[in-house]
Amino acid sequence: MLLDRLHTVAFTGHRSYRGEAEERLIASLRRLAEWGYTTFLSGMAEGFDLAAAEAVLKLRREGIAVRLVAVVPFRGQSRGFTMENRARYRAVLAEADEVITLSERFFRGCYQVRNDYLVDHAAYLLAWYDGSRGGTQQTFLGALHRGLEVENLSTIQPDPKLF
Repeated sequence: MLLDRLHTVAFTGHRSYRGEAEERLIASLRRLAEWGYTTFLSGMAEGFDLAAAEAVLKLRREGIAVRLVAVVPFRGQSRGFTMENRARYRAVLAEADEVITLSERFFRGCYQVRNDYLVDHAAYLLAWYDGSRGGTQQTFLGALHRGLEVENLSTIQPDPKLF
């Protein structure tokens, strides 16, 4: 299915996320849905990605008209997840409106391809970014440079010199 970029939100966040911003996440998703954002993209990593995907599904079960698209970087992504997170991952995939698998196999750079996909197909980025280096930082900065609206739910804000 073709994505309507102007009504799409992508998620990025650290794998270390443990629900610290759950209330702010739900409130942001409700607000975004009210503003007309109907599609939400999750890169399906442990941590914030999975939590954000589950939050979208929760809103959908409450009757809010939102879609979840799981953007899987490669088939077998969850092999290295904890048992609990593998179960969560499978449950999210089962309820997602669409699953886009970008590669049949892991390859060096596949996460960057996934992150670029997220930014290229959204108008808004909802993040849990604490300023540390890595894929979340690259996605956050990439979204800013491409002109996406960016919201950071982390209470630890990145160094403004990055921008």
